[in-house]
Amino acid sequence: MLDFLHFPSQSTGMKLILTTHNLTLTQAIENHILSRIDKLEHFDRFAINARVTLDHDSTKAVNRQFKCSMRLAVPGPDLFAEDSEGDMYAAIDLVTKKIEQQIRKRQSKHKARKHTVASRTKRSRQEAEI
Repeated sequence: MLDFLHFPSQSTGMKLILTTHNLTLTQAIENHILSRIDKLEHFDRFAINARVTLDHDSTKAVNRQFKCSMRLAVPGPDLFAEDSEGDMYAAIDLVTKKIEQQIRKRQSKHKARKHTVASRTKRSRQEAEI
């Protein structure tokens, strides 16, 4: 089942592409994913779309039956994370947390790069005055 959903409640119009394998998509799961995507959109407003894949594999161990993978399309390299858990909601939460960590790391690298250039310029001005 492949749904192309566009939610007008989102401010930037990020598109959500939700795919399920061997799993019935309920309204509760969909709402949970939407709340997590909104949280991610708060961290990175330049996100273009999110592709979420939910999978249920009954042949695996009980604590690894549900798998969630998420690809967040942003300017530059896409962010990707996946996790397997015994509960679908826990898998969604962990994947969202991993993507959030990637966004934070990316933003802090960008800030550090800008800060390094600024501090270098300031240091050169100070040395020129001495």
